[in-house]
Amino acid sequence: MRKYHHLGIPTTEKREGEVHLKHLKIYVSGYKESLYHIEWMRYEPDAPYPELVKTMPHVAFEVDDLEQELKDKKVIIAPNSPSPGVTVAFIEDNGAPVEFLQIDKTQAQDA
Repeated sequence: MRKYHHLGIPTTEKREGEVHLKHLKIYVSGYKESLYHIEWMRYEPDAPYPELVKTMPHVAFEVDDLEQELKDKKVIIAPNSPSPGVTVAFIEDNGAPVEFLQIDKTQAQDA
C-alpha cells in the first residue's frame, strides 16, 4: 500500500509556528494546520541532505514495506528514524525527490 502523507516544500524564510528539530537540523511548520498536510521545511546551512531535497518540493507517501519500495530505486537518503516508530527514506524519481515513510502505529507519536 502507498498512501499520500504530505507535501514538503523547502523554504529559506522563517515561518510562524515552526518547530526546530535540532537532531535533524531542520525547522518544520504547517503540517498539522494544513488540510492537505503541506509542510514547510527550513534547513540549517549545514544540514546533511542532498541539495535536491533542500531545494525542491517533495511528495511523501506512507508505505507498508519501505524495503520493498526502495528496491531498484535511486536512494538519495538512506532509511533512518527521525522519531520513534517512523522510518523514512528518499529516492530520486524523474529528477525529483520522493519520500517514503513506514510507520509503526504502536510507537509513532505524531505521524
